[in-house]
Amino acid sequence: MTSEQIKARLIFVVGCALSFTFVVATMTLIYGLLFVTQPLDVSDNDKSAWASLQPLLLFLTGSLAGLLSANGLKDKPKGKTDE
Repeated sequence: MTSEQIKARLIFVVGCALSFTFVVATMTLIYGLLFVTQPLDVSDNDKSAWASLQPLLLFLTGSLAGLLSANGLKDKPKGKTDE
């Protein structure tokens, strides 16, 4: 395999892993909100868990978008000129 093929596969695997993590975390949040009976008073542990998930999801969204958008911008096929 050439280095471009290895890089493409690596970016694909990282993108899939970030997407999977993002989907699982989001679905867990939605499941917890919709189907789990919550008491009227939120415990301190639950508050800290929700507070830690927000930056995690923001980071995953930003890193996934950055990975996928930057990959298309900097890789140009060799030997071809811009039209």
